[in-house]
Amino acid sequence: MSRIGKLPVLLPEAVKVTVSDAMVKVEGPKGSLERKLPRVIGLEIKDKEILVKTKSKIKTAKALHGTWRALIANMVKGVSEGWTKKLELVGVGYRAEGSDRELVLTIGFPHPVKVEAPEGITFAIEKTFITVEGIDKELVGEVAAKIRAIRPPEPYKGKGIKYADEVVRRKPGKAAKAQAGAV
Repeated sequence: MSRIGKLPVLLPEAVKVTVSDAMVKVEGPKGSLERKLPRVIGLEIKDKEILVKTKSKIKTAKALHGTWRALIANMVKGVSEGWTKKLELVGVGYRAEGSDRELVLTIGFPHPVKVEAPEGITFAIEKTFITVEGIDKELVGEVAAKIRAIRPPEPYKGKGIKYADEVVRRKPGKAAKAQAGAV
């Protein structure tokens, strides 16, 4: 049995969880999320916590136990606090402009790149940082990954779009190789 799956998910005051017809719905101050539960997973709601239970002892149920506990915990955190991913633009002349629904990137291409925010996602721009915010952790991560994929950081100068906490491994380049070979 999963160690993560055994842990209860604690519910903050403003969060409400309902389960009906294999659908779990989590509502909170930031919004609401819903997800379809697999047949082998059940939820038990007591006081201010949720316990994820397996309905059978098959291998699939054991495999899904911890995953579903984590998914429900992410939903609870999303509707109460929200999720954010911070990206950084590294490069001379690289900049981002736009509103909370649209992003216009000037990142070394001959044309500006426009990124539309899907429903439930907002952008915050300050200088060379872009913050992707929303209540769905998967959607926030996916949008941030798509923005990073437009111009990923290159290993020689580190130019591109990177996560704020990402460390880009740098390569020495041709000049450093030529000097090392001559010695």
